[in-house]
Amino acid sequence: MIEDMDNVFEIPELRDRTNVFLNREHAGKVLSDMLLSFKNSDTTVFGIPAGGVPVAVPIASNLGLDLDVAVVSKITLPWNSESGYGAVAFDGTVKLNSEVVSQIGLTEDEIKKGIENVTNKVKRRFKEFRGIKPFPFTKDRNVILVDDGIASGFTMIVAIEALKNTGANKIIVAVPTAHLKSLELITPKVDTVFCANIRGGWGFAVADAYKNWCDVEEDEVISILDEYI
Repeated sequence: MIEDMDNVFEIPELRDRTNVFLNREHAGKVLSDMLLSFKNSDTTVFGIPAGGVPVAVPIASNLGLDLDVAVVSKITLPWNSESGYGAVAFDGTVKLNSEVVSQIGLTEDEIKKGIENVTNKVKRRFKEFRGIKPFPFTKDRNVILVDDGIASGFTMIVAIEALKNTGANKIIVAVPTAHLKSLELITPKVDTVFCANIRGGWGFAVADAYKNWCDVEEDEVISILDEYI
């Protein structure tokens, strides 16, 4: 537990280390050991696609919990697909990072187009990943929200808001790795955070926590979800 953030749980010996997980599956197994108190409970695990889904699978499997997907996607800069200035969630929630927007010099039309493009992407992914399966009942239930890591934290914050809109009782964030400053933004918005590898400093990259890292393709997510939901 971190001082001044008494709802955050970590593995202290992993603090500020890199290359601590073999891959996303290994990271999910590590998190499942941290989440044993939720085993066989009335809790649903939601993976954020694409990278969060392979992490979520061993958590749900090892703990005997239902698995589903919380489709959220960041709104990226036209000239840099890795940098975002907002995010869109599966329920239509849209949030812009006002600090970033004020610095990047995009016109209102460019921002509107960016939101529209990502909204269409989220709708497409939601349909492709879930098919005709009804969205799980979350009202008054606990949910564990999983991603493969948290850099800025903005996408996670939008996912949290979307799940709150579904009526979830308690929201637990579980991530293999995160930047300390981002956790400071997220912890007031959720009940508990489980993060095995917390890091600070400059130059944070989620990928640095993994020995083996690659992008997760949509087909892989579809295959996983076809098996589990």
